[in-house]
Amino acid sequence: MAILRTNHSKVVGITATLPKEYVSTEETAASLGISDIKRIVAMTGISGRYVAPENICTSDLCCDAAERLMSDLGWNPSSVDGLIFVTQTPDYRLPATACVLQRRLGLSMSCAAFDVNQGCSGYVYGLGLASSLINSGLGRVLLLVGDTSTRNICSKDKSSIFLFGDAGTATAIERGEQELVFLLGTDGSGASSLIIPAGGYRELGDDASYQEIEQEGGNLRSRQQLFMNGAEVVSFTLRVLPNCWQELLANDYSREIPIDSVVMHQANQFLLNAVSKRLGIPAEKVPSTLARFGNTSSASIPLTMAETLETRLQDGQLKLALLGFGVGWSWAGCIGSFGPLTISPTTYI
Repeated sequence: MAILRTNHSKVVGITATLPKEYVSTEETAASLGISDIKRIVAMTGISGRYVAPENICTSDLCCDAAERLMSDLGWNPSSVDGLIFVTQTPDYRLPATACVLQRRLGLSMSCAAFDVNQGCSGYVYGLGLASSLINSGLGRVLLLVGDTSTRNICSKDKSSIFLFGDAGTATAIERGEQELVFLLGTDGSGASSLIIPAGGYRELGDDASYQEIEQEGGNLRSRQQLFMNGAEVVSFTLRVLPNCWQELLANDYSREIPIDSVVMHQANQFLLNAVSKRLGIPAEKVPSTLARFGNTSSASIPLTMAETLETRLQDGQLKLALLGFGVGWSWAGCIGSFGPLTISPTTYI
């Protein structure tokens, strides 16, 4: 696993934007003729999700978040040197959506802008990239992270429909004194366990690839929609994260200072509980936003930071561990002290 250290960059602000439409687990269950709602909520921890309409893309959510955060920080758009857009739901196959966002946000033409196609571990990967760019000489970087995953799920696929919600986030990083340790890892042997098979250049797809056909367990799904092997996701996570966690702790620059909170990717409550137990982390140190937002893919870590640690991060400093894991397989961890931060209130568009 790769270890990355940065000490000349600082996270100074975070915010999130969600779509207005809220769909409860009860509504979703009713549409599928399922009556055992309590069991679903107990397993997933999800009471509902925010779902983007057809005219709202991930870039729209992230653009709104970035505009508000820059305003609250007093950042002039021309002062931003880098823009990183982390998503698996871009506007186009090309050009990079970051280029479109550079224009929409009024950033300078000298701003470096690029996309990163990453999901569950994407926020930590992006934060490591942003911090490294500043360590290398840039002054300010906007990290925009989000997904509209509900676009990729068949409404009759019971294995996925209850889990995923949509969200976009913005994180502001600039030059400063904040020591962060990152751990990054990949195991591509799990690529087929969490995948949209058609739609890329390996399988462009045709009319047949859009046809929703019956799959395992009576679920409906097309090859242009998300397939998730839930058992393999759980197996991978519980196999990889213990070593990841121990190596991250071993490389912690301030291991004498206790960790205040461990913010994990919000996969589902069953997996959060299992991981916490396996790693020996007290449940009270693992915040969850699953009940309200569901699994928001790459946006789940910054959204959880903004929603559950808002006051504490605004008023002072917390030592946090961030853990992302999933699609790829990929995983990423980060340990460091965060705060005080500007946390703009979450909005809905």
